[in-house]
Amino acid sequence: MKSLIDKHFKLAEHGTSIKTEVIAGITTFLTMAYIIFVNPSILSEAGMDYGAVFVATCLAAALGCLVMGLWANYPIAQAPGMGLNAFFTYGVVLGMGYTWEAALGAVFFSGFIFLLLSIFRVREWIINSIPLSLRLGIAAGIGLFLAMIAMKNAGIVVANPATYVSVGDLSEPSALYALLGFFVITALAYMRVTGAVMIGILGITVLSMLLGHNEYGGLMSMPPSILPTFMALDLAGALDIAMLSVIFAFLFVDLFDTSGTLIGVAHKGGLLDKEGKLPRIGRAMMADSTASMAGSVLGTSTTTSYVESTAGIVSGGRTGLTAVVVAVLFLISLFFAPLAGSIPAYATAGALLYVAVLMASSLAHANWDDPTDAAPVLIAALAMPLTFSIAEGIALGFISFVAIKALSGRFRDLNPAVIVLALLFAAKFLFLD
Repeated sequence: MKSLIDKHFKLAEHGTSIKTEVIAGITTFLTMAYIIFVNPSILSEAGMDYGAVFVATCLAAALGCLVMGLWANYPIAQAPGMGLNAFFTYGVVLGMGYTWEAALGAVFFSGFIFLLLSIFRVREWIINSIPLSLRLGIAAGIGLFLAMIAMKNAGIVVANPATYVSVGDLSEPSALYALLGFFVITALAYMRVTGAVMIGILGITVLSMLLGHNEYGGLMSMPPSILPTFMALDLAGALDIAMLSVIFAFLFVDLFDTSGTLIGVAHKGGLLDKEGKLPRIGRAMMADSTASMAGSVLGTSTTTSYVESTAGIVSGGRTGLTAVVVAVLFLISLFFAPLAGSIPAYATAGALLYVAVLMASSLAHANWDDPTDAAPVLIAALAMPLTFSIAEGIALGFISFVAIKALSGRFRDLNPAVIVLALLFAAKFLFLD
């Protein structure tokens, strides 16, 4: 068995061992296990069954990790993506009024298009066509969007008829627990404590139980039924003309999130070739897209590659065996549904705020000395939380980029893909909204 594992994953060739890969897999899992609690919490607000989403989250993550590990042979873990799950609930279902079944259909179509782009190798052209400034603005915007959701759910930010939003009652337990969780997670992350986010979530959950603000629902049981969400996607409902922007948003964010994560994690692990390219990137991309399609069938939002995989890389993970270990741990997690059900929303709010910090850090790389670059970055970043929609933020970012560059005479910074997308987005606002 040891020789078969070594032969399949090429452990010797990558200078690693089974023990090292197992440790790396456990490390990666601990850094991203928070999604097991956060994803059902977010998607259940769209009307989906909490237990079914919990199972779908674990299964989609396990499937994505297995395909990435066994076929692409990369130590990169997958799970339903943060930001995209929030857009699914607050943007598409609660914001635009679509059913969660239709939203799952949009996730399926975005995954299918992603698969086609990977098969026909169009992804490089698309990635190279989108300006860096827009990519930075979109990443930061998703972070700010998550921050807004976290503070809203915790009661830190509330509606106000005069000023739209204002500060809530910070003496309420939900606000205090959320802020404390955020402080603890951030401090632990600074001290490089493995599993800082999960420790923060579980710590706040236990503290709230001890103080009588939350009830203990148990630790382990047989997995809940997945039937409430399994095969529930509405493909016909996702073909509504207004859903095209939603499908594009799911696709666009997943495409760049996956590409950036793959390259960044691979660079950290020395997995790039002499030309700085990632071998078998097609397989890695297809692993991501097939996991998204499967996840929509199971009942969860878009599955994507996790930057937390870097933790496993730092621990020595170099092959797909690391991802396989993560998959096994997600499958084991299926039996901890009572624990997941005991996690209150304010316990995950702190985690959302911390993830928002990580994503908003991309603003530091924007070219603030050039207003034709800086302005679209700010528009895309601010539009997402203020319109409560990732799709609208992407659209306004593209439109502002093309308009500002054209009016400034910077036509050399534009390309056909960006111009066409900006015109399509403008047409949507003018004629479809």
